[in-house]
Amino acid sequence: MELTLIQKDIVITLINLQRQKDRAIKGEEIAEVIQRNPGTVRNQMQLLKALGLVEGVPGPKGGYKPTGRAYEALKIQQLKNESVVPLYRNNTLVKGATAAEISFTTVRNPEACSGVVRVLGNTKDFVMDDKLQIGPTPVNRLIIRGEVTGRDDTNNSILFNITEMVSLPKKHVKHYMKYPPMLVNLNASIQEATRLFIRNNVHGAPVEDKGKIVGIITYTDIAHAIAQGKLNVKVKDIMTKELITVDGDMQLYDVVKLFHKYNVGRLIVTINGVPKGTLSKTDVLNELAVYRES
Repeated sequence: MELTLIQKDIVITLINLQRQKDRAIKGEEIAEVIQRNPGTVRNQMQLLKALGLVEGVPGPKGGYKPTGRAYEALKIQQLKNESVVPLYRNNTLVKGATAAEISFTTVRNPEACSGVVRVLGNTKDFVMDDKLQIGPTPVNRLIIRGEVTGRDDTNNSILFNITEMVSLPKKHVKHYMKYPPMLVNLNASIQEATRLFIRNNVHGAPVEDKGKIVGIITYTDIAHAIAQGKLNVKVKDIMTKELITVDGDMQLYDVVKLFHKYNVGRLIVTINGVPKGTLSKTDVLNELAVYRES
């Protein structure tokens, strides 16, 4: 179905406004967004209704709603359950917008990579050289950053040069945890703990007492004790007793945020509520290095 430029503009704007407001949209609202005369919009609406792309909603709160054929005409997939893929313009969230499709246009170029993002929402504020961020996407937590190089208003798309892409594996934390974890005894001396760290090439470990994990001890804890002249203390005297745990079925992306939130380098991983392993920042970085190289 071939639509004129103004018809495309009206249908795209109707879809965007209806998604944002979740109600019928008046012709005047569409006219304000596309900067056209309300009479012109009303006339075009009659044609679009005849094509089966919009339907009228009577009453004081009435207006227009897009039909399924409107999405088909614009080649936009209509989803029953939709996750929002956020867009940021110059580090500010674009409200009411979501990325519908992302295409890469110059992946074979050895010096540059470009892309096109089709947007459900307002794109008219984007101009040349704006900083653009797309994502994270819901499945692989893909985040794309770049600079705007142009805009295709007929397809509600933004053209951009890609400067950075980051994606995290889909697998759950339990696939990356150290199991069984290396444990330090509650009554060990800091010298014994240090030798254990060196032997296993780690910077910290859970503390166990009678088979249960009761805390975390790290090089930082030991360094603070030595700096204060406490050379004969035991692990139980300087360990961190508050355990920060994560469920083994959490995704890696969500766990990474916890490292920043709690400012820690190691988390306890639980399976069915029982501590079974550990995950460190180093484990995550090593996994990302392997993931990118592959």
